[in-house]
Amino acid sequence: MPPEPGRDARRITAPRVFWPALSIIVGFVALALLAPGWTGKVFTTLNDTVVGDLGWYYILIVSGFIAFSLWAALGPMGRVVLGKDDEKPDFSLTAWFAMLFAAGMGIGLVFWGVAEPLSHFASPPPGTGPTDAEKARAATDATYLHWGLHAWGIYVVVGLAMAYAIHRKGRPVSIRWALEPLLGDRVKGGLGDAIDVIAVVGTLFGVATSLGFGVMQVGAGLEFLGVVGKAGTGLLVLLIIGITAMATTSVVTGLDKGIKFLSNLNMGVAGALMLLVLVLGPTVFLLGDFVSSVGSYVSNFFTLSFRTLSFQGEDGTSWLSGWTTFYWGWWMSWAPFVGVFIARISKGRTVREFVTGVLLVPTVVTFLWFAVFGGTGIHREIFGEGGFIDAKGGVDQDSALFQLLEGLPWSGLLSVVAILLVVVFFVTSSDSGSFVVDMLASGGDPEPPTWSRVLWALLEGAVAIALLTAGGGGLTALQTAAILLALPFSLVMIGMVVSTARVLLREHGRMERAERRLLADEIAGHIARTPDLRERVAAAAGDDGTAGEAGRPPAARPGTGGSGPGTP
Repeated sequence: MPPEPGRDARRITAPRVFWPALSIIVGFVALALLAPGWTGKVFTTLNDTVVGDLGWYYILIVSGFIAFSLWAALGPMGRVVLGKDDEKPDFSLTAWFAMLFAAGMGIGLVFWGVAEPLSHFASPPPGTGPTDAEKARAATDATYLHWGLHAWGIYVVVGLAMAYAIHRKGRPVSIRWALEPLLGDRVKGGLGDAIDVIAVVGTLFGVATSLGFGVMQVGAGLEFLGVVGKAGTGLLVLLIIGITAMATTSVVTGLDKGIKFLSNLNMGVAGALMLLVLVLGPTVFLLGDFVSSVGSYVSNFFTLSFRTLSFQGEDGTSWLSGWTTFYWGWWMSWAPFVGVFIARISKGRTVREFVTGVLLVPTVVTFLWFAVFGGTGIHREIFGEGGFIDAKGGVDQDSALFQLLEGLPWSGLLSVVAILLVVVFFVTSSDSGSFVVDMLASGGDPEPPTWSRVLWALLEGAVAIALLTAGGGGLTALQTAAILLALPFSLVMIGMVVSTARVLLREHGRMERAERRLLADEIAGHIARTPDLRERVAAAAGDDGTAGEAGRPPAARPGTGGSGPGTP
């Protein structure tokens, strides 16, 4: 069970999780910093071999996670409460939606909001038609696939399993307990420790990957504004150090003072920036494109979900591993972080409410973001002056957002706001990430000591530096790390699906039996309160000894047929 909060601020409460996770992370950082060239080659080899061969697996299991989410929401199990049967939600529906909305925002949206749709437009999935309209539709389909229901279906699996374990069974905030229905008491031993170590390492690398993207975009923004000449790896490392220091300060101030203030501030800034781009950009086109893009996504949902591009050869494998496989791995590495967050805020919700809210609210927010930023970029590339796609057919993903803002009024101010947005998202992601990692590494302690949270925040920055150094300041190491570290956790998630399905079916059976007993009690009570009805029921049952005789057919005579002993 979890340690008492604040029992001993200096003690490591789960050493069998803390030390192995710390050793793996520190070992990787040391290797990447001491031998960046060799580490980079290893990442490249893994990306070309292992990652390319696992695309089908990631696509299959993530589609399975979506199927499980829909089964849980639409079936009779959806009535199960994530808490005691009569427990009410901790937050109003509006407040809960707002927090889910916040969960859908982050560094990734700011980095990829313009870059991904334009990248797909410039280099569409193999097999896409040659016209601009076909490439634009393929670009939005692919972007919505990567950021839509599938991403949040992954979070549903972890969040639902954790919410059931935490709120209905009273278990600690630790990944192992989500598999208790499947593993039993084995979650208390070495197997449970291994599960938590995988979750800690995967979450930290997932957050570090996002921080790597964020600092690359900050560097590109400073370069674009002329603040620096060239945003090389050295500058990116300095930026990570500076912003990690800010995140550490936020950690020290405490959860309420740090995370809440920064999160609320950033949500307002992000919403204002999106509205400004919508109003200052091609507004009518963006609204129309949003409607048609959602329609295309829905109508092609199953085709997109199972697309492996097998008949496109090496081009198909390369595109899939660089995009879809990367995203499914990235979301799985983030799943413990986001899953724990949405589980903690969903006490008292039914399974149906939980799945519906988690799948739909962040997805709608995400689609709006991409419709505004990505739609503006594609509109300018097709109908305007262009400039996003270079002579080689590539897109500068780091600076795409700032190129977009340059074509709008108040571009300088908007670019500064965008940089601040990324920085604050960096701080909040590191702050929240270190808090969740610390809970997982401390056996579910809801109030982990400050020193260990600072340690994990510093390690997130160190891993981001190591990944950028090993990748030469590029994306390859970040993407490969996300995919590979999600592989072991994907097995944990499959176990979560089995465990959660088992307990939901058990809960459904219990509810049905309780309802039948209640119905029987109501009928018995109604009969007891109605004398005439009681007499009629007794007569029908033969209680007076006459109804039974009168209603019984005559016995068959021997040799005349029937079911008596005389039947031949």
